[in-house]
Amino acid sequence: MSTQETIQKLIEENPVILFMKGNAQFPQCGFSSRAVSILQSCGVEKFAAVNVLDDPDLRQGIKDFSKWPTIPQLYVKGEFVGGSDIMAEMFENGELQELLNK
Repeated sequence: MSTQETIQKLIEENPVILFMKGNAQFPQCGFSSRAVSILQSCGVEKFAAVNVLDDPDLRQGIKDFSKWPTIPQLYVKGEFVGGSDIMAEMFENGELQELLNK
């Protein structure tokens, strides 16, 4: 299975998935930590967290897949949402909570 196929499968199998540096319990960068905190603030108790630091192909592959240059990247119900800045903006105006609760 190619990296792109693996990413597609992960996104399809997980309603909420965060491609990040580190994991939800131990984020490895401030942006990933912020993304996890935002999801927790939205009441998301369970989400898939994929540590892109474990696999260089996956780290580049997710950037190619989404055509988005940075990590973390959030997908909800198969749709790309964005990184931590977009998540924060959506959280502040209530859009992220609405998206996650649909």
